Amino acid sequence: MQQYLELVSHILNHGETKSDRTGTGTLSTFGYQMRFDLRDGFPLLTTKKIYFGSVVRELLWFIRGATNINDDLVQHTGIWTPWADENGELGPIYGYQWRHWEKFTWDASAKVYHKTHIDQLTELLHTLKTNPDSRRMIISAWNVADLDRMALAPCHAFFQFYVVNGRLDCQLYQRSADVALGVPFNIASYALLMVMIAQDCNLTPGFFVHTLGDAHIYLNHVEGLEEQLLRTPTALSEVTVAKKPLFELTYEDIVLNHYDPAPFIKFPIAV
Repeated sequence: MQQYLELVSHILNHGETKSDRTGTGTLSTFGYQMRFDLRDGFPLLTTKKIYFGSVVRELLWFIRGATNINDDLVQHTGIWTPWADENGELGPIYGYQWRHWEKFTWDASAKVYHKTHIDQLTELLHTLKTNPDSRRMIISAWNVADLDRMALAPCHAFFQFYVVNGRLDCQLYQRSADVALGVPFNIASYALLMVMIAQDCNLTPGFFVHTLGDAHIYLNHVEGLEEQLLRTPTALSEVTVAKKPLFELTYEDIVLNHYDPAPFIKFPIAV
């Protein structure tokens, strides 16, 4: 995970002071890219402990199309609690857009619009299996019409898959990247999604390309990240996923092996 430490070092050394929505203040850079080859191991950060179980639960929750924190998958993780309303609802965030993108079709005979939904994830799997050379294997969570209904606008907004020589690659565009808290989690989540999709489509997980827009370190995270830079990364872990269709996978089907991280570092969340 040297790529991550290089990102941290780059922002600490070259980032510019910038205000932000939360009022915390950041060091920020714009436009940065990391590249991880999953054939070298699973890119789960080792210079601090990441709760991989929470990564798995949140991703399965997205895949389910869920948007409520009282769902059995995420109710004990606390990941989304700061943004949920009194009923635990977050609005049409990631999972809703992945599985239920709203579409309105004009019925000329009745002279009305009917609302239907586009399941982007199902369509992606179909394209991967039937037309893997397509350049349209894209999923977007950035639905402009729904932004004001979301508790939090999508940070990891848009991702694309690429198949060549039996290898599955993925590039994510993340418009807003909290380097201390969010980015290690996002790397692990999308790498896991690649592994899950690859096994469903009989492909080998290859490169995860992580492109960051506003990559920032909150000022109250600097001390913890400076501590991480003094730590030496250990060998990458491995993840095994049961050979099942993507939508049938459960928490118990995903196993992390050989993970040897440094101790956890607590960073405050900027809401």
